[in-house]
Amino acid sequence: MKLIHVALKQEAKPIIEHFKLICKQVKPYKIYQKDDIVLVICGMGKKNTLKIKTIFEKYDIKMAISIGIAGCKDRDIQIGTIYCTNHKLRYMHYTTLTTVNAPLENKESLKTTLVDMEAEVFLSTCKKFLDIKDIYILKVVSDYLDTTIPKKEFVWKIIEKNLKNISKVVTLQN
Repeated sequence: MKLIHVALKQEAKPIIEHFKLICKQVKPYKIYQKDDIVLVICGMGKKNTLKIKTIFEKYDIKMAISIGIAGCKDRDIQIGTIYCTNHKLRYMHYTTLTTVNAPLENKESLKTTLVDMEAEVFLSTCKKFLDIKDIYILKVVSDYLDTTIPKKEFVWKIIEKNLKNISKVVTLQN
């Protein structure tokens, strides 16, 4: 099985529609599945991301992909640009990422290009079950370090715009 992790329903919606995933569980968190793909919506932040451990206990996961939005300190990077932050792929940009506990306001303290609230915990949890080559962190630039969560429709649209590249990663053979 391939695990797709997202924090927010609006990040999941275009992926659910694209892969025609079916809701299998609502509580304590939503799980969607079809064929060899299982998508879990864990909620924002490190604590919620830890829930993916139970997915590894419940399913035979061979590949894990975290997909979500990220703040960006570089205003020359266009909103909606997708990055893989832990592998260099020939069809996707690569850059650095920092995971924080709360929205970051001071970009001078940020040493990386992107910032999110889940990737570090996702990666460390998945590394207990998978080799790093089978774990992917995909981030779509949603803002320039704004402290407010973007509107649902906006998040849905920037994820949808990147479905072609997201699909390439999800359909990789591992």
